[in-house]
Amino acid sequence: MQALSPEIIFRGINSWEKALPEIQKFTRCPLLLGRSESTSNLRNKLFLDLKKNNLEVYSANLKFDCCYEDISEIKNFILKNNCDSIIAAGGGKVLDAGKFIAESLSIPVITVPLSASTCAGWTSLSNIYSSNGQFIEDIKLRTCPKILVFDHEFIKSAPRRTLASGIADALAKWYESSLTSSRVDDGLVQQAIQISRVLRDQLIINAEKAYINQSNENISWINTIEGCALTAGLIGGLGGEKCRTAAAHAIHNSITQISSRKKFLHGEIVGVGILLQLKLEEMVTGNKLANQSIKQLTSLMIKLNLPTTISELGINVFDKNNLEIISEFACREKSEIHFLPFEISKQDIVDTIKSFEQQKIKI
Repeated sequence: MQALSPEIIFRGINSWEKALPEIQKFTRCPLLLGRSESTSNLRNKLFLDLKKNNLEVYSANLKFDCCYEDISEIKNFILKNNCDSIIAAGGGKVLDAGKFIAESLSIPVITVPLSASTCAGWTSLSNIYSSNGQFIEDIKLRTCPKILVFDHEFIKSAPRRTLASGIADALAKWYESSLTSSRVDDGLVQQAIQISRVLRDQLIINAEKAYINQSNENISWINTIEGCALTAGLIGGLGGEKCRTAAAHAIHNSITQISSRKKFLHGEIVGVGILLQLKLEEMVTGNKLANQSIKQLTSLMIKLNLPTTISELGINVFDKNNLEIISEFACREKSEIHFLPFEISKQDIVDTIKSFEQQKIKI
């Protein structure tokens, strides 16, 4: 079985208002799940709108990330109050937690992304972290959300940084799947890869214009936010488990094992992972084109104020045993890095990071 997409998708201006009658059809007592203090006013609006539509709505917030401690507490809250659905409103961690909890309780979930930082509102996957933000595992879910509400007004209110993060995460679709799945004969997988290539091209063309001018009148912004949150999810739905992630996400997962002075977004770390994956290609396979891609992406990422090295993530890889921690986790048995079409060792990771951190890329 392969979950392709949410059952119903509302997208554009006033999507939330348009979705309310549909939401009423299958829930009487929803839980509104959130986390960030910065989105509390917006979530209060959603809460009141649900109340006005005669729903007995409850609200709860994650204390940490999408972690088992939070998941357990929210599940108990739902059971205590007999909630019959979850409306997850927030970023990727909130959406992932909502999806996971809903499936474990066999109740529907509505995802309401409040930024374009991730495609988690679409996918049948939840990333589980520790309460300290360390990646633990990916959990494949049986279904995508019941309803996805992608309201452009909500997205417009999000910090510009979240859009840049979403762009980096969406770009990884091409750079990872084009390597890991290029030899798969499945037609849907091949189509998914080609969609990811088109998405990459559109993002490279539109990303800077979208980042500068976040407006419903700017078609570059509309295409970019929907590319990050919707098209990227569609790619995962079509490609399924054969449309694999690779080193970019493996390196992201490894970097989260180390405490940083500042908390970074998922896509910000994945963006650094893309650059390191390309550097791995260059160093391990001798792919000269990889260096050109590094230069092109670095130029774009600098324009979007994205970090381009691990040091810019607030981590000194040469301090303590950080290099060993990253390489060990990246090369563990179940790591996505093993989906690369060439062998990778822990020493390859160490050498690549050393080389990348020590050189200054000339654009």
